[in-house]
Amino acid sequence: MAQLVGISGSVREASLNSALLRAAAEVLPDGHHLDIRSIRGIPIYDGDLEAEHGVPDPVTALKDAIAASDGLIIATPEYNNSIPGPLKNAIDWLTRPPADIARVFRNRPVALMGASPGGFGTTLGQAAWLPVLRTLRADFWSEGRLLVSRAKGAFDDHGRLIDDNVRDQLDEFMQAFAAYAASRSAARS
Repeated sequence: MAQLVGISGSVREASLNSALLRAAAEVLPDGHHLDIRSIRGIPIYDGDLEAEHGVPDPVTALKDAIAASDGLIIATPEYNNSIPGPLKNAIDWLTRPPADIARVFRNRPVALMGASPGGFGTTLGQAAWLPVLRTLRADFWSEGRLLVSRAKGAFDDHGRLIDDNVRDQLDEFMQAFAAYAASRSAARS
């Protein structure tokens, strides 16, 4: 069974992408687990800060969680048709020091999903992640795609998923990715 880590690219309390991750944890098949982590508290990357203080504790904890997992799910917002800065910053920190890239990302199954109030979901944001994941040599799972457009209507005021169509898509996505991550983990063992 797969032990997955999920990170949302938003730190807002009412984040649609955080709500999407919570809904993903609810539909995850029995025996699998999704550990939802936050990028809140990760400072803007600064080489001087790293040289003086090392890698910040929130980054180290997130790196260790991902390294111990069978797979990573990134719930990415789309900012200005691309990658959200706070999430890219977190990924940049997760590659420090460079020797940790292999431990955290190499051959780790990674799935992208995203929710957006716009009509195109996070199509361009997800596409913008592909060169980053390739550079990190992550095992990008391309068998599924989850783009939740007009996402404000898919969730209630408390961040609960209320759209049955989206729930069905999410269920299918999570079942397939969990199975993929578990099979890749078994092959590495």
